[in-house]
Amino acid sequence: MSTKELQEKLISNMKRWQEIEDAAVKSTGDIVEKTSHPLIRTVMEIIRTDSQRHHQVQQMIIDCYEAESVAITPEDLLEVWDLIEGHIEIERRTVDFATESLADIKGTKMVIAQYLLEYLLTDENKHNTLLDNLEGIKKGMYPY
Repeated sequence: MSTKELQEKLISNMKRWQEIEDAAVKSTGDIVEKTSHPLIRTVMEIIRTDSQRHHQVQQMIIDCYEAESVAITPEDLLEVWDLIEGHIEIERRTVDFATESLADIKGTKMVIAQYLLEYLLTDENKHNTLLDNLEGIKKGMYPY
């Protein structure tokens, strides 16, 4: 498959995926409207927000090929890298808090707190992965 064909397939997949994310946003909204239970509402709102964010990321992928190519330069990263390193430390501290809190309630019947803490830990680890991968891009640009 040629590069152009791969790009066209990727764009097509992203657009179809966006339709699914849109359906997820509608579905979670319908559930939120139907329930007043705070846990169910919170979970649906989390999923709705994530689906909206996924749609935005998919659009950025599409725009890279249909609109304006997105490139990152060493200067782009250097300009904010000190701030990013500070944020990396913040994210690591959040993982420590989530891990500690989960350990504290292990073996208790605090199932809702455990459920939500496990979600938070997963999400904070996701943030760390995003930042680690951004650092990988930075390292790939510089020989040191």
